[in-house]
Amino acid sequence: MSLTVATLIPGLILLVLGVLFLAGGTAISSSIKALPRSTAASILLFGAGAVWFLFNIWHLSEADFGQYRVALFVFFALVAGASFFLVPDFLAVRGIAVLILLGAMPLLDAAYMEFQHPQRLFMVSAVYLGVALAVYLGASPFRLRDFIEWLYRQPSRPRVLGGALAAYGLLLCGVAFTY
Repeated sequence: MSLTVATLIPGLILLVLGVLFLAGGTAISSSIKALPRSTAASILLFGAGAVWFLFNIWHLSEADFGQYRVALFVFFALVAGASFFLVPDFLAVRGIAVLILLGAMPLLDAAYMEFQHPQRLFMVSAVYLGVALAVYLGASPFRLRDFIEWLYRQPSRPRVLGGALAAYGLLLCGVAFTY
């Protein structure tokens, strides 16, 4: 993946999230409030994260426990499937965390050793912040519910968050074309 694409992807994601928070309609806010416990979001987000993770397991090299990949694949497929039945609470939040963690690697790989482009640090900083947030929310997914409740207590908070996300997304989109 090129550095331009690797910077453009988080920029567009942040821009879309920012616009959603800025739009602030009742349908959008109710969807955001329902996201942590949504069954449909759990199936989509955690399912996508599980498939991506299992794809990575299936393509392990011999140096990375590749000789055990079938056993690892079966084990983690069973764990992912059982998660839908045994721990369905906040599975959508965990799915988001998995997708952020898996998505961080190709983005950071694109910026690796690109010292001649110091503006790459705008993207790298956002990705590392996302990784830290994903680890935190993966361990305590109920915190996203608490944050969303806090966010919507005052009508100005979602707009401020949306403006900040959209502005940083625009910055990343602009930086993507400077390489």
